Amino acid sequence: MQVTPNSSVFARDYARGVDAPALRPNLIDRHADWSDTSPMLNSGKPTILKTAVALGFTAALAIAPFGILQAQEHEHHDADAGGGKTVTGEVVDLMCYLDHNASGDKHAACASKCIKSGGPVGIVSEGKSYLLVGEHKPMNDELADLAGKTITVKGKLAERGGMSMIENAEIVKK
Repeated sequence: MQVTPNSSVFARDYARGVDAPALRPNLIDRHADWSDTSPMLNSGKPTILKTAVALGFTAALAIAPFGILQAQEHEHHDADAGGGKTVTGEVVDLMCYLDHNASGDKHAACASKCIKSGGPVGIVSEGKSYLLVGEHKPMNDELADLAGKTITVKGKLAERGGMSMIENAEIVKK
């Protein structure tokens, strides 16, 4: 009878206690000496692989607290932002301000026109600019006449990708 890998001879040989690899020399490398593999696993000498794995686990354990601290700091920042941010600064149209640093009384008429036309409106305070947004709608109508003037707004601070926005912004009356 011919033995093929797909025949049921494997199971029958195993049940009879016949040395199946002896019947199929083409399936196993008979010249391989596997007797020296167990000392490799428990040799007592640190191998490069064992050292690398140990260092990797040690580094992971050492770095883990920093990730936890960063997550807590992020949550703390979000809690502060949710409570509200108050900013006092000059109302600007962000197109002209970002493009050519246009601000102040000299640019107030142009800024008002751009804001009324639907350009993004913001506030600049201490060198930092913020996009101003009302309750899910632009604040252009409210802020157009205040272009170039200093006001105070309060709202929720949101920052992402280097941009800052005060959403649900309200003008604080003095």
